[in-house]
Amino acid sequence: MPPATKRNKKRKPSFRKLLKTSNLKLENKLKNRQFKNKSTDKKNRKEQRKIQQAITTVSHQTIKPLERYKKTPEEEEEDDEEEFLESLPVDMMDDEDLEEMKAMAQKASFLTRDLSSRFGAVHTCRKRRSERPVAKYEKMPRKMQQEEKELIHLLPIKDKRGLIPQSMEKPAAQMTEEEPEAAEPEDMEEEELDDGPVLSPHEQLDLRMQKLTEKKLRIAALGSAVLADPHVNIKKLKELRGMLMETDPCIAVTVRKLVTVSLMEIFKDIVPSYRIRPLTDTEKNTKVKKETQQLREFEEGLVSQFKFYLEDLEQVVKDWKQKKLKSSRAVSLECYKGLAAVAIRCICELLVALPHFNFHNNIIVMVVPLMNDADKKVSEMCCEAVRTLLKQDKMGQASLAVVKVISGVVKSRNYNVKPEILKVLLSLRIKEVDMKKDAKDIAPKKTFMTLKERKMNLSRMKRKWKKAEEKLEKELLEVEASESQGLKIKLHTETLNIVFLIYFRILKKAQKSVLLPSVLEGLAKFAHVINLEFFDDLLAVLHSLILSGDLTYRESLHCILTSFHILSGQGDVLNIDPLKFYSHLYKTLLTLHAGGANEDMAIVLQCLDVMLTKRRKQVTLHRAQAFLKRLNTLALHVLHDSAVGILAANRTLLHTFPKCDILLDNEMQGSGVYLPELDEPEYCNPQNTSLWELHLHKRHYHPMVRRYAAHLMVGAPSEGSGALSIDLSRRTPVQLFEDYSVKNMTFKPTIPPQSSKKKIERFTIGQAFLDSELQKQIDAALQTQGDDTSLDFNPQCSPKTSMIVNTA
Repeated sequence: MPPATKRNKKRKPSFRKLLKTSNLKLENKLKNRQFKNKSTDKKNRKEQRKIQQAITTVSHQTIKPLERYKKTPEEEEEDDEEEFLESLPVDMMDDEDLEEMKAMAQKASFLTRDLSSRFGAVHTCRKRRSERPVAKYEKMPRKMQQEEKELIHLLPIKDKRGLIPQSMEKPAAQMTEEEPEAAEPEDMEEEELDDGPVLSPHEQLDLRMQKLTEKKLRIAALGSAVLADPHVNIKKLKELRGMLMETDPCIAVTVRKLVTVSLMEIFKDIVPSYRIRPLTDTEKNTKVKKETQQLREFEEGLVSQFKFYLEDLEQVVKDWKQKKLKSSRAVSLECYKGLAAVAIRCICELLVALPHFNFHNNIIVMVVPLMNDADKKVSEMCCEAVRTLLKQDKMGQASLAVVKVISGVVKSRNYNVKPEILKVLLSLRIKEVDMKKDAKDIAPKKTFMTLKERKMNLSRMKRKWKKAEEKLEKELLEVEASESQGLKIKLHTETLNIVFLIYFRILKKAQKSVLLPSVLEGLAKFAHVINLEFFDDLLAVLHSLILSGDLTYRESLHCILTSFHILSGQGDVLNIDPLKFYSHLYKTLLTLHAGGANEDMAIVLQCLDVMLTKRRKQVTLHRAQAFLKRLNTLALHVLHDSAVGILAANRTLLHTFPKCDILLDNEMQGSGVYLPELDEPEYCNPQNTSLWELHLHKRHYHPMVRRYAAHLMVGAPSEGSGALSIDLSRRTPVQLFEDYSVKNMTFKPTIPPQSSKKKIERFTIGQAFLDSELQKQIDAALQTQGDDTSLDFNPQCSPKTSMIVNTA
């Protein structure tokens, strides 16, 4: 019985597996073939490039003439002998010698055999001939490699050896007359201009205008073609962008400016209202309709041209900042500043107009560092553009990008930046954030019913409809363009976290920098959304800054305003008595600037509103009366716009604390005397004084101050004869201060012009005091022309008066 064969335990591969492996093999073979084709193409391209380079180098090389040296007389005699021997016929040799030579040639040892025994004289001569070139080479003088000189080819000379070419060097005098070959580009251009006809200034201007008109027409034609049909003529943007490299020095600057502005306006018009994403490999390989393919080509061309345009603008700004001069020298360094200003303006316009399109973050990175530029115009232009962007940003994506870049710039430059950069952050449109959750958990997630819940609660038909609705809702959430409210709050929260990080870094590390006022102003605005954990530390830092005495009056006001914003929001739960802030404001009220630069009054009015009106339950009556009295005293020595705001704030205090009307009476309550020099509002006995300043305000030069003074004297009623109009009663003190501001050197209401009748009446009344005879003499003197008439007043004087004059 034969031995049993071993069974093969390996399973045969299934058909699907074979099909799968075969597909993999085919794909690998295809990839290998493509790789080989690419490598061969690369090799062919390299070889062609080398051949072209060799051809160009050979074509540019100049042919050097052969150097000839004069021979010595001995060498000439030897050459003549050799030529004579060679010219002799072979028949002169003996027959024996010829036979022996033929026999030796047939033997193999002929090539290595020494023939000196028989033909010694001949070989010695040959040996000298072979050694002669070496000796001649050694005797040749060695020369340094000299510069190539231009040669003049002369007529050749013919002798018995053949034609001998002749040449000589170009003389120096001729070189100066003609144009040198190795001249610089500037000299070439100047000589070409000199060779042409000399134009007058008027002709040069006409020629420039003609060239400029041609360029303008070309720019207009290309721009109108692109705007008429962008999907078809998108490639013309490349030609228009090529005009940014204009090399004609006469019109280079103007043409580049025109092209830059034209491209900016074209992009603003043709850019779609969505962001263009790059296509994946599968999307590129799939077949699509002709319209879809055309749209894809348009989007791809638009993105590439927009990218190149931004790179050109960035390069212009970099060249201006680094003071680089291009090799073409079509634009001078003086003109680069104007060209860079146009480029920066275009970048700012694109920043504001296209916040949704591609490369917007790159534009932000270009603009934000320019906000700290030394040039004031450039800095203001960039700050205004960023401020406009923050004001019109509704979702918060652009704001988040701007704040991140500003944080990086401030930190990288060690807080040595302009305060305007931080003042831009005041334009952020942030009103609500989620302070309880983390930034990752802010966006609410849509929860759908599980399969078990659907089976338990719904019937079969309802489950079917519910499933279809949930599928539709999922698709709508993916396609929906408008962002959800949760995402908006998430972006705002992240933005404010970075803003507070900037502020807290400056408060910690750079308290004496010029950025501190901007930081305090920003904290005052966003204090209502600060996290509760930072309140104690922040209040301690603000109070220490006030006590240090290093702050200006405006900065101390910002510290107070920030503190009360913190305490009026979430700080209500904290048991903190801000008496020290009340005392500081009460003490420094009378140090307010009373001249034209009274911009701090708006901050004072905001502080009064937050400290007294909004915290009415925490403020005592004595404190409110003390502030009311001091504000009336302050209103006496400020301008009318500040006086109107202060009296409006006093009206609000009388309505908030009705018992303060005791200051309108002459009677006293309690013991003690009012102490106006005391800096503590609680202990200055304000109940024992009266608002006598209102009588002085009633005689003020401004009609609105007189109106408010009369209104307050009768107790500030809301109705009746002493009440204000509805428009005035609804306006806040800050709004009234801004309405009657003297910042623009205007007086509101306008002063009516005086009539001419009153002037005539005044002069006629004055004439009644004159003597009649003196009046006649004055009229006669005024009617006469010339200075010949002399006035004699002696006859009009009495003898008594003449005696008095003589004695004097």
